[in-house]
This record gives sequence, C-alpha cells and structure tokens, in this order.
Amino acid sequence: MKKKFIIIGGGAAGFFAAINAAELNSNLEVIILEGSNKVLQKVKVSGGGRCNVTHACFTPNELVEYYPRGKKELRGPFHQFMTGDTMEWFENRGVPLKIEDDNRIFPQSNSSQTIIDCFEESAKNAGVILKTSTRVESIEKRDDTFIVKTSSEEFVADYLLVASGSNSKVWNMMEGFGHTLVQPVPSLFTFNISDDRLKDIPGTSVPKASVKVLNSKLSEQGPLLITHWGLSGPGILKLSAWGALELHQKDYQFEIEVNWLSKKYEAVLEFLKSEKQKNSKKQIILRSVFEEISKRLWEKFVIAAHISMDSQWAQLNNKQLEELAKQLTQCTFKVNGKSTFKDEFVTAGGIDLKEINFKRFESKIHPNLFFAGEVLNIDAITGGFNFQNAWSSGWIVANSVGN
Repeated sequence: MKKKFIIIGGGAAGFFAAINAAELNSNLEVIILEGSNKVLQKVKVSGGGRCNVTHACFTPNELVEYYPRGKKELRGPFHQFMTGDTMEWFENRGVPLKIEDDNRIFPQSNSSQTIIDCFEESAKNAGVILKTSTRVESIEKRDDTFIVKTSSEEFVADYLLVASGSNSKVWNMMEGFGHTLVQPVPSLFTFNISDDRLKDIPGTSVPKASVKVLNSKLSEQGPLLITHWGLSGPGILKLSAWGALELHQKDYQFEIEVNWLSKKYEAVLEFLKSEKQKNSKKQIILRSVFEEISKRLWEKFVIAAHISMDSQWAQLNNKQLEELAKQLTQCTFKVNGKSTFKDEFVTAGGIDLKEINFKRFESKIHPNLFFAGEVLNIDAITGGFNFQNAWSSGWIVANSVGN
C-alpha cells in the first residue's frame, strides 16, 4: 500500500517538493492541496512576469549573505542543493535559463508561464495529484499519521509538508501543534514619499545611489527608481528587507538620506565649482553635468537649491553651489508609509527556526511534519533569493520523504 505525502500549498516550494518526491519514490502517493483555484501565483508575477528563478551566486557561504533571516540555518541546506542544481533541474526539463548583467537568472523565454508549464507538466508526469479550491479546515495528529480535513474531504497523511506561505489560518494550526510563530511583518516594500523633487518624473532612475535611514544603522546601495508614489528600485528593496522589523516598529514613518551619486559631498562640490569655471556663460538648467542624473532630475535639484531657471553658471554663489551639492549627496525625504513591490508580497516571520531540523526541514516536535518556503521565518532581498530558498527546502523535503 502506498504511503501518502500531503502538501498544503500549491506554490513554488510545494510544487518543487511534490515533483521531486514523486519522481524519487513511485510508491508514494503525492497530493497537493491548494485553497485557491489557481496555483503558482507568486511564480507568475515574479520578476515583472518573467520569473526571477534564482541568482548567479554559486558559493553557499556567499549566498547566505543575502538572507536577513535564515542566514545561519541555510548554509548547510545550500551545500545540498543550490543555484547550480536549480539551473540543471530546469534545463534537464527543457527550460533553458539565462544570467542577466545584474546576475539575476530568468528563463530564456522571458515568461513566467514557461516555469509554470514546466511544473504542471512535471507534476502530471510524476503522478502528483493536484486539488485546487481545497481549503484545509483542520489538522490532527493520530498515532503516526496526520488527519487533514478540508471542506469536502479527509486525508490521512504519513508525511505532511506545510508550504502555505504566510497563511494565517494554517499558522494558527501549527501553533496548535506546539510550534512557535514569529509574527509576520512585510519585507520587500517601496517607500511612500510626497515631495516636489519626485513629482511628475516617475520612471526616472539612477544606477547607483546610497540610502540610509536617519537615526538608524540601516543603509544600502543600489539602483533607485522614482515612482508615482515615491521611491523604489533594488536599493530601496534591499533596505526594506534588512530593515523589515525596525521599519515596522517605526510604523513606516521615518526619514531617509539619499546620495544620488554615491560620491562624497566635498568631491561633488569641487566638481560643481570646476563646472562653474568651465561653463560660466552657459545656462545651468540646460543639461545635467552628471551622466548618472537625468536632465529632468537635474532640474528638480537645481530648483530645490533655490537657483532660478535662467541662471548661468557664473551667477551662482558659493551658498547655491553648496546647496546643489547637498541635494545630490545629502538629500533628505520624509517617508510616510509603504507600498507592496509590484504584486510580490514577501514577509519576515513564520515558524521559529529553532524548532526545525534543517538537515531534513523537519519539525523537531513532530516527526514527519515538514516545512518549506516562506512559511518559515526566512526571507531574502530581491533578486531570486526567495525562490532559491523555496527550491532548496522543497528538494531537501522531497529527499527526506522520497528516500
């Protein structure tokens, strides 16, 4: 008689575990229970609909540095399954991948549907049973099995994997099983800022800025993007991930300082003084003297420095040059709230990591109860790292159950 492996959650980690377990052990009946009528929705929206599969970092000790929570615990698992294994897994199933200039890895098709199709076809070929619109109502432990009740059926599981992400109802069930929950707070979010310097120029970006939260140790570097509601881009998203808990405590009301050039104030001021000498008769507003700063953004800084639109370089006094250098290197903004990054909602929080055996991703409290993906208190910065956690944890669970 086949043993049953029940998976709660039809997301990345759940599918990956299901496929690998079914392929490893044909005497295993693998069933995915998904509450909604669609699966793999986070995969669908990831990377702007292209699916940022993973990141081109091939050393476990380096890879763990991208995880604000879970760094210590993932080092061992990444020695078992990591980036190169992920790439090989997809390419063996006819999904060629590509590494982009920023080291993010995408399918060559540039479509997340390619990844979804791969999962659904692989699951079907492996005999995985998928049940959508099937919400779990309760979970009980009976001897060495788990009784999973849905609104329409009851399942008896020899092995149970919880891969339901930040589903509060399932989390409450796990608390009932004696597990400790670290309460979730958002990670990977953009900053809401209402400021004339950012108005009417959405889509404007700079390649490398430095951002720090004032009265805090939080700081990051990276590309910055001006949006309709404030600031986004990798620099902001990395800052939001590392600062998830602290910024939540601040109720998302704080000040940031942006150095748009990642250059020292003194160096920028000297450069502006030299421009004054070289271009004395030219109108300052006509062009940005920094290739990193677009003309539209340059105009905003010139206005903010109280320089009139028709001023020539020769007309600028030292105070105006100093103020312009400050706008470029010490530009402060009041952040008033946050917005979700595209449709990619990531949380910091979940099952306490002290209660997990990371050699198997198994509960230390209940044998044969496993966890994978975002249900654990593990999260990463943007760039494919959250998916790599899903693939690694799903693969290790599959091997623990399948073997």
